[in-house]
Amino acid sequence: MKIQSIEIKHISIPLKKIFKTALRQLETAENTVILVHTDEGLTGYGEAPPTAVITGDTNESVIAAVKLMEKKLIGLDIDHYEKILDVVGTSCINNNSAKAAVDMAIYDLASKSCGKPLYQFLGGYRDFVETDLTISMNEPDEMCRDALQAREKGFRVLKLKVGNDWEQDILRVLEVRKIVGDQLKLRLDANQGWTPKEAIRVIGTLEDKDAEIEFVEQPVKAMDYEGLKYVTDHVSTRIMADESLFSPGDALRLLRLRAVDLLNIKLMKCGGIHNALKINAIAETFGVECMLGSMIESKISLTAAAHLAAAKKNITMVDLDAAVLLAADPVVGGFRKELPFFYPGSAPGLGITEVMDLKSI
Repeated sequence: MKIQSIEIKHISIPLKKIFKTALRQLETAENTVILVHTDEGLTGYGEAPPTAVITGDTNESVIAAVKLMEKKLIGLDIDHYEKILDVVGTSCINNNSAKAAVDMAIYDLASKSCGKPLYQFLGGYRDFVETDLTISMNEPDEMCRDALQAREKGFRVLKLKVGNDWEQDILRVLEVRKIVGDQLKLRLDANQGWTPKEAIRVIGTLEDKDAEIEFVEQPVKAMDYEGLKYVTDHVSTRIMADESLFSPGDALRLLRLRAVDLLNIKLMKCGGIHNALKINAIAETFGVECMLGSMIESKISLTAAAHLAAAKKNITMVDLDAAVLLAADPVVGGFRKELPFFYPGSAPGLGITEVMDLKSI
């Protein structure tokens, strides 16, 4: 089964509510979707959301990179998917979101050709995953309302966005903890918003107040590995790398330095499932657990992430809540949602049969 063509499309999906972090605000997901067609009539689906403030990728750069890859991929046999993924990885420098979109489409086709759902093709450790829900960074009273609504919907784990004002951040977290009690797990994501000393001050205060934070994600600037280690060494709460982690090499450096306690793998940062598997294997060797995270993606790439998370024992946490934040779902097939659980299902590949409302580029 050989690659015959690659279609590039655009999809636009409004969010239910403005998504706010220390880095950006977003009202609509404007993503690039690719369809990899084969000479045997099968189609693999992939997706790339533009997240310029994190990955440096835009829709325009994704489109250009996919077109570059297409020239090298036409005629290659899906049975040799390792070779195909090597071509994808070496086709250009960076452009990880574009690589991730092509990568997941290739894995979709490879597992379809074997008649297996992707999570079984990759290892099949479990058949469902549980996602947290992100609470956007707002005034404390609004975050409390959002947290209560999340609890009513059945979510058992919340991730609070913080990082723009360390004193206000303490208030935000303490107010949410007070309103939800000890029934829910709380995670924090500062999106690089603090200095190392601010991070230690915030986390230390929350520890003294018994806020019971499961972990704090990316408290300092992405390239400040020494700052990450300084924070990790001076607090009891576990620290997770997100924006600091793009490649398997990054994972190795972070863990050799003992700079963090946990890793957040995102397909759009590392270039897809192929590199995500390498990062997870490195982490497992060091005895470090991983979370499978996401950008503001549709169910296409979220399904790929859910399959990967279900496949591997060492991926113990999931942050795929964009499926809940979007106001519409144009994807037919993919995972089955019973909040807060996602079930990959038994259909071959990603189980996606159609994506509606796609627009031509």
